Amino acid sequence: MKRSLAFRTLAPLAAALGLVGCSTTATTPAETAAAPASEQVAQPQIASLDEIIDAVDIPYETFTLDNGLTTIVHTDRKSPLVGVTVYYRVGSKHEPRGRTGFAHLFEHIMFTGSENVENFDIPLEAAGSTGTNGSTSYDRTNYVETVPTGALDLALMMEADRMGYLLGAITQERLDNQRAVVQNEKRQGDNQPYGLLDYQLSEGLLPVGHPYRHSVIGSMADLSAASLEDVRSWFTDNYGPNNVVLALTGDIDAETARPMVERWFGDIPRGPEVEQFDAGPVTLAEPAYETMTDQVPQVLIVRSWTGPDMQHPDAVPLQVGMHVLAGLSSSRLDNAMVRGAELATSVSGSYQPYEQIGYATLYVQVRPDRTQEEAQALLEAEIARLLSEGPTQDELDRATTQIASSLVGALERIGGFGGKGAILAEGLLYTGDAEFYRKELESMAALTPGDVQAALQRWLSRPAYNLAVVPGERTLDGGEMGGWGDEHLSPPPEPDTGSDIEVTRTGPEIPLPTPEPVGELTFPEVERATLSNGIDVVLARRSSVPKVSLALTFDAGSVVDPAGDYGTHGTMVSLLTEGTTSRSALDIAVEQETLGASLSVTAGAETTTAYLSTLSPNLQPSLDLLADVVRNPAFAPDAMERVKSQRMAAVAQELSSPSGLANRAFMPLVYGERHPYAHASNAGDAEVISSLTREDMIAEHAEWIRPATATITAVGDVSMDELVAALEATLGDWQDPAVPVPAKSVDQPAATSDAPRIVVVNRPNSPSSYLVLGRPTPLSGWQPGMEALDLANEVIGSGFLSRLNNDLRETRGWTYGIGSGVPSARGPRIFQIATQVQADRTADSIRVILDQLEDFPAERPVDPVELQRVTDGNVRNLPNRYETNGQILNALLSNQNAGRDDRYQVLLPQLYADVDAADINAAARDYLQPENITIVVVGDRETVEPQLETLDMEVEYVEADSL
Repeated sequence: MKRSLAFRTLAPLAAALGLVGCSTTATTPAETAAAPASEQVAQPQIASLDEIIDAVDIPYETFTLDNGLTTIVHTDRKSPLVGVTVYYRVGSKHEPRGRTGFAHLFEHIMFTGSENVENFDIPLEAAGSTGTNGSTSYDRTNYVETVPTGALDLALMMEADRMGYLLGAITQERLDNQRAVVQNEKRQGDNQPYGLLDYQLSEGLLPVGHPYRHSVIGSMADLSAASLEDVRSWFTDNYGPNNVVLALTGDIDAETARPMVERWFGDIPRGPEVEQFDAGPVTLAEPAYETMTDQVPQVLIVRSWTGPDMQHPDAVPLQVGMHVLAGLSSSRLDNAMVRGAELATSVSGSYQPYEQIGYATLYVQVRPDRTQEEAQALLEAEIARLLSEGPTQDELDRATTQIASSLVGALERIGGFGGKGAILAEGLLYTGDAEFYRKELESMAALTPGDVQAALQRWLSRPAYNLAVVPGERTLDGGEMGGWGDEHLSPPPEPDTGSDIEVTRTGPEIPLPTPEPVGELTFPEVERATLSNGIDVVLARRSSVPKVSLALTFDAGSVVDPAGDYGTHGTMVSLLTEGTTSRSALDIAVEQETLGASLSVTAGAETTTAYLSTLSPNLQPSLDLLADVVRNPAFAPDAMERVKSQRMAAVAQELSSPSGLANRAFMPLVYGERHPYAHASNAGDAEVISSLTREDMIAEHAEWIRPATATITAVGDVSMDELVAALEATLGDWQDPAVPVPAKSVDQPAATSDAPRIVVVNRPNSPSSYLVLGRPTPLSGWQPGMEALDLANEVIGSGFLSRLNNDLRETRGWTYGIGSGVPSARGPRIFQIATQVQADRTADSIRVILDQLEDFPAERPVDPVELQRVTDGNVRNLPNRYETNGQILNALLSNQNAGRDDRYQVLLPQLYADVDAADINAAARDYLQPENITIVVVGDRETVEPQLETLDMEVEYVEADSL
């Protein structure tokens, strides 16, 4: 959602690239004693680590204006796009006592308009920009957008206007509105299972007053106390150009960029230097063990230490060491706790360094049938074993290969939060070196096991903070958490009651530049071939990075589960990566890491897809692995036991999550209990999953995972001849069984309701209410001419500038965000809206949503600004949508599922141009009206029931455990 809160910075690399996550692989107990894989699988011939690191290169130039603004320019001409990335050297650690959350609140205010820009989003999105966005961390605040080359002048003018001339546009009304939005963002986060965890960790690790102790989002009392005077002071004290790094990346060069930057930013005066504080790591006097009860499905154990900053010599070995311990799929903790003793359903961990401090953190989700004490003991034993023995060289190589390979993929994106602009800007801001990312990689590649062991011993042998979050009643109030830490010693700050500060213009009047025309969309040519066994192959060749993204798709998703057997297909799919007849689950994990590849198999509602991302030189061995996984699953009894436990844990997680509960309630209501779509998008039925046998899995696999249901789609740096040869060698001899593919149908009509209805899922102690509203449409599948409906939905509820988001968020401040859609489906399609609103505005929010739907188009047809944004603006934005291999792959898969032309996207400029206001109004009238709508509310019954009584609708109440 727009205006992000970043609790973790984009760099360093391991966290920046999303390499830390919960892994749930399983193998035999005998494999848990040692980290290396079994000797069954020969090591493939692959690209060396040095070759991978050599591919990670972001050449750049820099220049600095007289006012101190530093600009980085990186040229990448693959698309007519420029990433604009602005980093301010101020974050939550700079906030004074009583004003926690202020840096993030100010980030929101920066989007409300400046003296010459009434709305920061409308001009840029009309010009084809990505949605503008920003995020706040402890150390910095950043703002990002990626624009067509011809709109760069506009983007720079707008960034300069809010950097230099914001004060004349900041009003009490805007402050009050964004304060409400941020407080709803906080409620939304607190409302999740384990939503209070980060607050408790910071309080346990750091003393009161430490700059990194309070949360980025702050406390409710401090947010309420922020005044207009505070806003103005924060701007003048911190937002000077001398505290900024601007990165321009893409279709631009330094010679062109410099006069543009000087024109727009050169007259902005320097400001004060941002004040820095001592904020190093803290060693606890003794180990701490605390327990927190919460409305969670299973025990979560967290073990954490503070550690050194990102430039400290131990930062890189700690990142790699924690990756070996709990970040790799073959990690020590996975082997011991998930695959071995089977005490956990998942483990994860990382070392995340910041500018002045770092955090080493481990997470263990304890199996419901095992004890917290058992898990805690084994966790501590495995940490001690790694500190005593150190990692192997093979483990270090795999960790570094995975990190480097992921960074190669990140180089596809020029801008945004994870793109090349952010990587360069963050390195320069924190270390004075835009190439810090490369120094980290080179340092990783040079590490020895002894280096990592020594760093781990220095930092992880210190007393740790241990927190167990256990199922029970939530007794803590998130609204009171996240602040300075000594609020109980003094009265809370007085809430801001408004200001009589006179708001006047401070700078010159500057007209907005007119964007230049955009060129034709560049979408790769699509080639087709057929393997000898009849499997279709689709390829879009792109050579911007040496990687290939591939999807092996089977025409079978969770809709194939018979009524009452929900979760069968998904469980079988989860088992595919848990061991084959020749590879253990550990072998599969180790081989991926060695190759620098990523392999996953997921069951969607209508299709099952094996996704592979790999370095181009490693395509053949990566396909060997993929083929073995989908063709030869072992369905071993021990793997069955573990995966079923993990799947049942996923069901429990859904039943504790507001969104999970809403989905489980809504889909059967709007489709009908026995419709194939009713349960296809949830985790399934725990009782069904628990009763599944190995024979069930073998039969399910034989029916659906076969050449007759398969299609292969690839995007990346490979020719069709090379791809077909590699596929023939791995999949060409795969033959279908004699029995035909079972029949499946999703064409049954959706359920209809005679009147609007509300179903409330009671979830006590919920600070927010999760709403899902929707109804069936007359549509089934995709049909030509539906672009007007897509654009009408964009007007009403899809995107930051939609009417619903503008009303509920930007005008009323009742939600952090809202979205609507008509999700694609081969069968009947529904119109649905989802949002999370503050609990005391539940009924009011429902009224506003229904009123907005009824008014479009009867009382409020699409206006000229909206029409331009969703037609011409979308045409200008198309290059942004197809920048990466993954984006192209998703487009091709979407086209296949809908039965569209392979290069449908090339037709979109003309299709959008042909849509007029009458078409959009007609689509809204035909498909987006609220008659007989179904509304699901997940919230606290005591809070919402009196409100809902004021609505003229039937209301039914159910308990969460009935779903």
